[in-house]
Order: sequence, then structure tokens, then C-alpha cells
Amino acid sequence: MALITEVKQHYGKLKFLIGGEWVESKSTRVQPVTNPATNEVIAEVPEATHEEARAAVVAAEKAFHVWKDVCLRDRARLLFDLRTKLDQKAEELSRVLSQDHGRTIGESRGSVRRVIENVESACAAAYRLVKDNEHLDQLATGIDQHMVYEPLGPFLIITPGNIPMHAWSSFVPYALAAGCPVVVSPSRQDPVAADAIARAATEVGFPAGVINLVHGGRAINKYILEQPEIQGVGLIGSTAASWELHRICGELGKPSSLNGNGKNNVVVMPDANLDQVAEWLLRSCFGMGGQRCLGSDNVILVGGRYEEFKEKCVAAARTMKLGYGLDDTTELGPMCTQAGKDKVIDWIDRALAEGCKIVLDGRNPVVQGYENGYFLAPTILENGNPDMATAKEESFGPVAVLMQAGSLDEALDWINNKTNYGHSACIFTESGKAARKFTREAIVGNVGINVAVPQPYAFFPLGSKRESFLGTAKSRMASMRLFLDEKTVTTRWV
Repeated sequence: MALITEVKQHYGKLKFLIGGEWVESKSTRVQPVTNPATNEVIAEVPEATHEEARAAVVAAEKAFHVWKDVCLRDRARLLFDLRTKLDQKAEELSRVLSQDHGRTIGESRGSVRRVIENVESACAAAYRLVKDNEHLDQLATGIDQHMVYEPLGPFLIITPGNIPMHAWSSFVPYALAAGCPVVVSPSRQDPVAADAIARAATEVGFPAGVINLVHGGRAINKYILEQPEIQGVGLIGSTAASWELHRICGELGKPSSLNGNGKNNVVVMPDANLDQVAEWLLRSCFGMGGQRCLGSDNVILVGGRYEEFKEKCVAAARTMKLGYGLDDTTELGPMCTQAGKDKVIDWIDRALAEGCKIVLDGRNPVVQGYENGYFLAPTILENGNPDMATAKEESFGPVAVLMQAGSLDEALDWINNKTNYGHSACIFTESGKAARKFTREAIVGNVGINVAVPQPYAFFPLGSKRESFLGTAKSRMASMRLFLDEKTVTTRWV
């Protein structure tokens, strides 16, 4: 075992970033933040008061009148500087993420790399504004017309506990590229990671108030969104939270990008290489403790190689080493919270009550040296049925449910009609015909062909459908449509 040194053992009581200053909260509501591998307290996070949340909104509004007038090349230069700063701090941020969230150091390094790629994509988005602005001479005799994109103003950005840094980068750099300040409200599950990336961003030199950070939760989020200066909201989180915010935005007439739950499926065709698929599914079903929106827990086998495939999946899953994410030999870290672990165990118990049978039980692992951590080992169930309630709800844990379909058409019917979600789906096959059919007919926003986790690159949107997405614009590059509005100007000089 090679244990990587923690950045800090304890990060103290977290502060809020308001108007360019890190301020001590006056809130009396403070909760501990624990390391998921050890259950030891590593920080305390306060819940913002209305006065503190309001101060962040006012700071963002004040900054808007400065930031929107910063010339494009200077705005882009600061984003390039942010990219450089994050690259310099990549290892430190990765270590904080593993300590705060629980994922392995390899997964954290990958996540931080995705953050940097989003900043690079935002730099491109800034310069693309030059191309997108349109001008037409002599539209009519003596009349010219042009269209420009203008920033709307401050936005609320809400990030989840499973991807606290990656979700930040799915909105914040693009808002900054568009000219919009932000008030970031991160999940209280792992606020140290959110604090770390905000601190890195403040070292770049953005004007005071362009990036603000407050901790609070749903009540504070609602309060911030209702403030007249806040123009809209970007969220990666649950569908329940998305519907709540969607209702508020509808009442207030504010745009939104609300990315919720998924129920993702993997289809394994008869011609697939089962040894490869079993290895790839380790990442899709169990990676990051199953706490990823692009992960899957329904594994649908088409054809007659079920027993062979089951044996390969179990054998591969048994090899995964559990441990602290900062042990660089660890392959599967703990769940982010004890509550999250409890929910997954409850989900497994409900699946068993519905008729599933357990093939590999990961509910009670003993991880030497980390007996107090929130660990779950890979769990594999069989006899899954698409009409089960658990077949329609994501486990959000290291779980795979093996199911058998008679044909690709039947598997597609399950994906399209047995759940209201439409986040992602994958197929493993050597048949181009089957892959093309799956791509065209699966009603999901992210398709994987011989890919276990269909992660779109930064300059593509996270393309979810149905109840996996609500709002007016997707995240990442597509969020530029969230932060900008069009203005046309018609001119006559002759």
C-alpha cells in the first residue's frame, strides 16, 4: 500500500466567498464534514443565513456591471489563466476530492482533468461569440442589421455531492465566458472539494464578486433563485430538485438547465466479447461507488450466453480492491456518505423483495484499517424484471442487476418505455447494424457503443432526455444558450 499524503487532516470551519472576500459565517447551524473512508471529521460547514445569501447576490449583481464590460480578449485571458492554475493545482485538487468524496485517486485525477477540459472548452466558447454575432449589410435599401449576444446577469449554480468539481466546471467557466457572475451553492455532502476549486479560481484575478460561494441547501437555493438580480439557475442533481426548481423558474420566468437522475442500461449482444465487457462493466456499474450519473445498474443480456456472462462478471467484480481513495492501489472507494450507503442497502433489499436473487453480496465488506468507513463492495443481482420498481430507479451504488431479453427490440422497449428517465444507454456488439439501430431508437441523450461510460467531451452537451433533463439549455458548451440573450439592431444611415 502506498498512501498519498492528505492536503490537510482538517480544513476548519468553511468560509463563504462573497464579493472577492472569504468571510466567516455568522450562522449557528453548522454540521460536520467527514472523510468517507475513515468517518473522521475533516471540516465544518455552516448553513448560510438569508443575509449572507443576499450579500452574495448583491456582490454578483455589482460585479455584473464590471464583468460584462470586460473586453472579450481579457475575459478569455482570465479563463486561460484559470486553466493554467487548475493544471498547476491538479494533484492537490485530486487529493482533496478523494479525501472529501471517497473516490479513488485515479478517478479524482480523471475528474479534475474533465474540469480543465471544460475550462478549455469555455475559452473556445468565448471566442466563438465573435463568429456567432451576425451582420448583414443592405438588408433593405440603406438599412443594415446585426445581431449580438448579451450576458443576462448573475446566475445561481448548484452542484451535487457526486461530482462537486466536475459539475462546477460544467457551468461556471461558461457563465464567465458569457459575461455572467455566479453564486455557487454546493452540496453539503463534500463541501471541502467545492471550497478547494473556488479558492483556486480566486487566485487567477477575476474581479471581486464574479465568483461567489455560499453553503446552505435547498431552502437557501430557493431564496437565492427568488432574488430579482438572479437571472436563472444551472443544476446537476436529482430529478426531485429539478422539478422543484423548474416550478420556481416557471413562476418567475427565469431560464434553467436542470439535470436530474437517470436509469441507465447496458445491452450486451450475443456477438460481444464477454471477457472485455465484464472488465469494462467494473467501471460502469461499480466505479466511483456507482455514484455517477453516467453509470449503469441494469445489465441486459440478449441471447443465450447468460450463465457464462454471469460467471465472468462475478469473477471480475470479486477482484476489486476496496480502500481509501488516497491509497493508489485502491480500485473502489467508499460511498460519499453514510446516508448514501444506507439508501443503496435499502434499494438492494427492495430489489430482493421484488424477486431478484443475490449473486454477489457486497453489503457488509470489512476493509482492514478502515472499518468505520462507508464502504460497499460490488453487488450483483439476477432475475431482474423491467416491471420491478427498482428496475426503474437508479441504485446510485456499486450494483449490477442482470436481466435477460429475447431480442434487441425487447431491450429497447425496456429502455424507452419502462422508465421516465432518458439519461444514457450503452450497447456492446460487433454488429454495425445493431449499433446503428440502437443509436437511432434508444430515447436517451447519451449513447455508448462498446463504451461502458458514454461521457461526452467538454465541447459536447450532456445530452439527457425525458425526466433526466428539464429547462431551456443543456450543460457544458450548450449552457452558453442559458447565459446569453440575443439582441438585433437595425440601422439606417443613408
